[in-house]
Amino acid sequence: MEVTERHVQDGLFPDVREAAVADAEIGYRGPVACNAANITYRQLDYWARTGLVKPTVRTAKGSGSQRLYSFKDILVLKVVKRLLDTGISLQNVRIAVDHLRERGVDDLANITLFSDGVTVYECTSAEEVVDLLAGGQGVFGIAVSGALKELTGSLEHMPAVRADDTGEEHVDELTRRRQAKAASA
Repeated sequence: MEVTERHVQDGLFPDVREAAVADAEIGYRGPVACNAANITYRQLDYWARTGLVKPTVRTAKGSGSQRLYSFKDILVLKVVKRLLDTGISLQNVRIAVDHLRERGVDDLANITLFSDGVTVYECTSAEEVVDLLAGGQGVFGIAVSGALKELTGSLEHMPAVRADDTGEEHVDELTRRRQAKAASA
């Protein structure tokens, strides 16, 4: 029996990712991004200030303002962390990030990054992986789809914020007291 029509599987990831990606005005605050990408706030801040991974939903505008990171931003943060953990130089990570930034989230799901410890290679098919490994170039790989799936699961129950949200209702008691004291001074 010959199959003439190939069945295409529906989306592999829950609606959370699709909803977060669909609305460019929805983002995640720094602590949520750190938690989801498994990085420290110091790393997040440094990478934003140096332009490695800038928040695309809302950038910081002075003291007290909060950056908002898109789903894709957090995915790139997660990939950067994995690349750095494997020993890739920050310079080569920057090159890889610039390349990833140009792609849509759906394109990222089909990428596997390989590295020999010096150079980062992109593979989008099993044939490319085989060719790369046959050439002796790949030492380890990072399946971006795996990071995407992990990220979807970790962000599912974390609070997302609209870009036009001023954050007033999210201010804790200590901050509120400091603001009141500064206003009365």
